[in-house]
Amino acid sequence: MKRRSLIRTAAAAALALGVSAPMAAAQDVTLRLHQFLPPPATVPKHILKPWATRVEEAASGKLKIEHYDAMALGGKPPHLMDQAIDGVADIVMTVVGYTPGRFPKTEVFELPFMMTDPVATSKAFQELVETDLQNGEYKDVKVLGAWVHGPGVIHTAQGVSKLEDMSGLKLRGPTRVINDMLKELGATPVGMPLPAIPEALSKGVVSGTVIPWEVTPAIKLSELVKNHTEFTGDEALYTATIIMVMNKAKYDSLPGNIRAAIDAESGLKLAEFAAQVMYNHDKPGRDIAENAGNKIVQLSTEEVARFKAASQPVIARWVAEMEGKGIDGNALIEQAKALIEKHGG
Repeated sequence: MKRRSLIRTAAAAALALGVSAPMAAAQDVTLRLHQFLPPPATVPKHILKPWATRVEEAASGKLKIEHYDAMALGGKPPHLMDQAIDGVADIVMTVVGYTPGRFPKTEVFELPFMMTDPVATSKAFQELVETDLQNGEYKDVKVLGAWVHGPGVIHTAQGVSKLEDMSGLKLRGPTRVINDMLKELGATPVGMPLPAIPEALSKGVVSGTVIPWEVTPAIKLSELVKNHTEFTGDEALYTATIIMVMNKAKYDSLPGNIRAAIDAESGLKLAEFAAQVMYNHDKPGRDIAENAGNKIVQLSTEEVARFKAASQPVIARWVAEMEGKGIDGNALIEQAKALIEKHGG
């Protein structure tokens, strides 16, 4: 009897505070965020951690997001999407193309010279997620944000100043669409995730890579190669699609206030923020190469047009592949272009 009285007293005290004891415990949630970049890189340092801090603050101390950088929870970058699906991690950030061909509609934003402005393209990508892809190719996860990086740059030991210089170059590429483009331009593409680039360059597995300026400091690329080729004009040679997703069951199981805190900092807000931060950090990366005395080539409008013409078969092949999957590739290209234009690109 005395024990029951104590239990009733404890319950009454909890109710007096406005919440039951079991509910109070249930509100304290920890989520694990897993990704492949080292902690000093732009994305974890200036995007993921500030985003997590804002979410935690919005959740009024009821949520903790733990950061596991550089694949600290195990596996390799191509495993990240499945880690989110299987619950190995609660949230992951990854390059979509690290799982080749698995998310075919997303590839439309990686086609040669598709991107005009990274922020507009990111907002277009996020809108396509919300209107189609979330319930389509991303149905097994909850998409928190989708974006792209700034203009892709060619970084090589030998230097590229014209289309013919691409011939025979062994270049690392991040995704199957971009690798197909590199092959069409005359290079020999070697697919690998970004963290593998320094070793591949040091061992001569590749003689160069394509990545945006933003991430070059994280892998000290300006010390490994001394030539960099940029594309002038409104259209970039390429970009890669990036996504942050959450285990769907975990998201659905969250208390409403925590789900609301995550939602408030995700979606279009996260896509625009992430894209702008990455784009802003292109200049510091470029400055490092320039200050090191590296050669930076800016291709003329006429030379860019040659690269663009040479890359057209990549688009034709992609459209044919999409048709084989029951997707109208041409319509999707027009939709993507219209969305980019809608958002200011």
